[in-house]
Amino acid sequence: MKLNQNDPNKINLVPKVMFVDMNSYFASCEQQVNYWLRDRPVGVCVYTGRGGAVIALSKAAKKLGIKPARADEIMKKFPQFITLPTNPALYRQFHVKIMKVLQQYSTDVIPKSIDEAVVNFAGYHLVYKDLEAIAREIKQKIKSEVGDYLTCSIGIAPNAFLAKLATDIKKPDGLLVISPENIDQVLEPLMLTDLPGIAKNMAWKLVSHGINSPLQLRYTEPHLLRKACHSIIGEYWHYRLNFREVDISTDEYKSMQAMRQVSKAQRASIDTLMDILRALCLQLEKRMMSHSLRAHFLGYNFYYEDGFAFSDKFRTNIPLQDGIEIMNIILDRIKIAEQEKGDIVIINNGIISMGVFITEFQDAEIIQLALWDNKFKEDNLRKVIYSIKDKFGYEKMLHGSEIQGTPVLKDVIGFGSVKDLL
Repeated sequence: MKLNQNDPNKINLVPKVMFVDMNSYFASCEQQVNYWLRDRPVGVCVYTGRGGAVIALSKAAKKLGIKPARADEIMKKFPQFITLPTNPALYRQFHVKIMKVLQQYSTDVIPKSIDEAVVNFAGYHLVYKDLEAIAREIKQKIKSEVGDYLTCSIGIAPNAFLAKLATDIKKPDGLLVISPENIDQVLEPLMLTDLPGIAKNMAWKLVSHGINSPLQLRYTEPHLLRKACHSIIGEYWHYRLNFREVDISTDEYKSMQAMRQVSKAQRASIDTLMDILRALCLQLEKRMMSHSLRAHFLGYNFYYEDGFAFSDKFRTNIPLQDGIEIMNIILDRIKIAEQEKGDIVIINNGIISMGVFITEFQDAEIIQLALWDNKFKEDNLRKVIYSIKDKFGYEKMLHGSEIQGTPVLKDVIGFGSVKDLL
């Protein structure tokens, strides 16, 4: 496909979206601050015990063909393999610095995860004539302003999906532009499962309808893809491969959740289970406070070692923000459920994970104060508390119920949403 110089939609086909994907991010952060670890096969684990699972690998480890697995299994085959515990604070620190570098080039930077971001250059075509040159400049600036051992792959394309695909094709430390002129050449050697978001099940649906490759996917009519995928998702694949944007979204929250796995030692104590539930509710309070939100809709779930699960969700007339209030409402509903069923105890020693989620947000600043009566003082006090936490650190002032010998929740970090960091 070649651009028609007279095409009024030409501007929409120009590569203007940049996807930045940090290479082997967790391990590279560790190697950045510890010179001895550089160029060695390193694995980052949530737990470094015998059965601890490796969740991230260094570039050297990947070159050896090491895949994420249990640490002890990897070390049997690769005795030189080094395991490290996760250091979430370090990864967040580097993430913020990287985002600040990207924000020097565009006001529209969307973190997609702890190690990825979309930089939208729509509207910047008069400012930046050569995005490839800007990409090389960003790579160098990350090294000089964030860390000399950190590398990234950068993709540039007319939409976020193709820019992401470009980073997957050129790893590590790669740079690739996908445009209307070269897209067929880029797609031709790929398999369906090489496309971000297409797993084996989705690929099977497409193959069963005669769509065997990304190139065929690109040239299949949208209505046929919708039929193959049994949903509008099929149409989206056509749009993505034909340069339409369906993946850049606003930074607004649609929902929030806090969840944790519960260890065998933790579930041995009901008090500890209650502490974890309280901590989850207070995490949501913290996030709502940082975005000045309240939530009308609340849900929670518990999963048990015997395979069973208990969940509940409901809408409140008055939007909630206070974590302890949320916890007390959950406990009240649990008590009612236990009374109705008669033969169950919902918070018991068989719990292996629990989660709390909220949605249907409302701006906390525009809620009618008349609804709140004597809660007005409580809200003002909470604002003061969080202003102190923001200034001096979240551990400097705790809710009375949080004071205990050791924290019940280990600081963890995944590859998901990082909106709260900026």
